[in-house]
Amino acid sequence: MTVTRLVSLRAVVVSALLLSSSYAFAQQSPVSSNTRVRGTVESLDGETLHVKSREGADVTLHLPQSAGVAGVAKMSLADVKVGSYIGVTSVPDSDGSQKAVEVHVFPEAMRGAGDGTRPWDLKPNSNMTNGAVDDRTVAANDGHTLTVRYKGGERKVLVTPDTTVVTFVPAARSDIKAGTPVFAIATKKPDGTLDVARLSIGRDGVSPPM
Repeated sequence: MTVTRLVSLRAVVVSALLLSSSYAFAQQSPVSSNTRVRGTVESLDGETLHVKSREGADVTLHLPQSAGVAGVAKMSLADVKVGSYIGVTSVPDSDGSQKAVEVHVFPEAMRGAGDGTRPWDLKPNSNMTNGAVDDRTVAANDGHTLTVRYKGGERKVLVTPDTTVVTFVPAARSDIKAGTPVFAIATKKPDGTLDVARLSIGRDGVSPPM
């Protein structure tokens, strides 16, 4: 096998893992019985992942060898273009408008995943909206108003200097170390085990903000 073919094969594998790692996150419904876990890795022992949650609780997760891992890295708002497929967590402002807490940009292969808007639990009264950036996005002194269009509707959100903007990047299981910030959607099994099929981890000092 040539070096070029090996590099191409590796790129395909990395892309597939990245896609699978973030697809379930994009698709999650607020009525799901799954549990969203946000916190910091304490240790990874085989397939047992110990996390200190943002609430301070010790959470034990089952992370099988087959689980996908995706990195979350900082991105510039300037790199979010018209047509980019994004997810936005927003909260209502005092004037009734929506202010973005975070924006995450999906790989092109994930366009359409989780399309729509739904309640989210990052902050009280927060919502998650997945859609494409419309060309009516405008800049203002206090930030950028993004129009996010999804099937059947749209939502305008104000992105301020305080809004965290990230994208998904390749990552590996070996990147999961003590102190690594993580986000996961865990499925509770009949025996009480919290099973994780995909894990998002922070890279270069970034915590998954979603």
